[in-house]
Amino acid sequence: VPIEIPRDFTASDLEEEHRVAYFREDIGLNIHHWHWHLVYPFDGTREIVDKNRRGELFYYMHQQIIARYNFERLCNNLKRVVRLNNWRDPIPEAYFPKLDSLVASRTWPGRPVNQTPRDINREVDQIRLSMDDMDRWRDRIFDAIHSGSVLNENGQRTPLTEFEGIDVLGNIIEASIIAPNRNFYGDLHNMGHVLLGYIHDPDHRHLEPFGVMSDPAVDLRDPIFFRWHAFIDDMFQEYKATIPRYTVQQLNYPGITVTNIEVKNQGGRPNILNTFWQQSDLDLSRGMDFQPRGSVFVRFTHLQNQDFTYTITVNNQGNNRMGTCRIFLAPKFDERGNPWLFRNQKDMFIEMDRFAVSLKQGSNTITRKSTESSLTIPFERTFRDLDVNRPTGGDELTAFNFCGCGWPQHMLLPKGTPEGFQCQLFVMVSNYADDRVEQNIEGTCNDGDTFCGIKDKLYPDRRSMGYPFDRMPRDGVDTLQQFLTPNMRVQDIVLKFNNRVVKPGARN
Repeated sequence: VPIEIPRDFTASDLEEEHRVAYFREDIGLNIHHWHWHLVYPFDGTREIVDKNRRGELFYYMHQQIIARYNFERLCNNLKRVVRLNNWRDPIPEAYFPKLDSLVASRTWPGRPVNQTPRDINREVDQIRLSMDDMDRWRDRIFDAIHSGSVLNENGQRTPLTEFEGIDVLGNIIEASIIAPNRNFYGDLHNMGHVLLGYIHDPDHRHLEPFGVMSDPAVDLRDPIFFRWHAFIDDMFQEYKATIPRYTVQQLNYPGITVTNIEVKNQGGRPNILNTFWQQSDLDLSRGMDFQPRGSVFVRFTHLQNQDFTYTITVNNQGNNRMGTCRIFLAPKFDERGNPWLFRNQKDMFIEMDRFAVSLKQGSNTITRKSTESSLTIPFERTFRDLDVNRPTGGDELTAFNFCGCGWPQHMLLPKGTPEGFQCQLFVMVSNYADDRVEQNIEGTCNDGDTFCGIKDKLYPDRRSMGYPFDRMPRDGVDTLQQFLTPNMRVQDIVLKFNNRVVKPGARN
């Protein structure tokens, strides 16, 4: 009989932040975040750290987590997350994780309401951190953004270029070993996590271990993670605002027109997508420290969506050619119920899929299943048993370890609302000749590449990550409708949440 984890495990509804605990504390989501940082470590040998566009991917994967979190917040009548831009103020959000740490043989510390970060001096952990250091690192990074160049170790300036600058900046902010001039630009992102992870015992007087914010396996569970990363993303957006805006020529695909979009569950009504609660059983015996070893199943409740299909009609007025279909989703209105200014809505678009399409002359009908998303991996891979079919070493083991990287399929759609949450589904077909990366990507685990890339290969899209929503709009564009070129189209859809629980093995 599985041990059932209640949905209200860490707080009650008296805590409004608990409304989005199903997202923050989702086991699959936390596995994804932990696994991403294993695949893209900031420290280690250069050959492991120096992966193609890893700094840009650090920016984009976390930007999308923030966009998805804000989407969930709007579905639950919460405003967008407030960035943590003053680390000397008390933090109103409390968090008590209710987790045991196998490594420390004790529970993870909680954080009461209104704790204030302080300088850290923990000799036992060999960590000393002054908040003045955090101020200096932040100011130096903003100086690099506004001057358009970084200062290298030799005192010379290297420009932050239009396409590669975001990658350099990502490595500087995360402070990976390949970042230029680490002594000068410091360790802002990582030390922010450390500052918040030790907030309850900064000088080790109470002999307490670090909190969840200091461990990428569990930091996503804490509301303060999203406030901290909203600040980190704000730095990236500041940089993106300094680079040239996309022209119509950079967005349009002459002769290509998207004429219709429809999404549909099997047997459902067009443009209404359904979500619900699902219970699943998971063997957690690898996390137990008692003998004899055997299966220990837990039953947990998570968000789930009915599988659906995109049907997209594209007219090609030219010869046979290729395109890249890019699909994004955003809330139609802001937290006040008002239509968005495009400059704000662009940061709310979550990427749903990206794939190559062959376009014959005339009308083309493209169908694509939600389970084929370039973003996700199936439930079985997210929660696979690491002891089954595990290679003993070499390239096979490295490939096996990579295979768990990808956004969990059950979290593809935001929750929506019982009455139906209004969204805008955006589809663009871009010019494949400008997107294509020449390489052979045959092999296992090439799905989930939007956030994880492809092992030992170049990132499989030449455009800037987040294109076409990664820059400020051109002059005269205030709304999404004004942003569109003929190769783009927007369809209003509804996300409808059904507050029912589907038991393990039941059909949805």
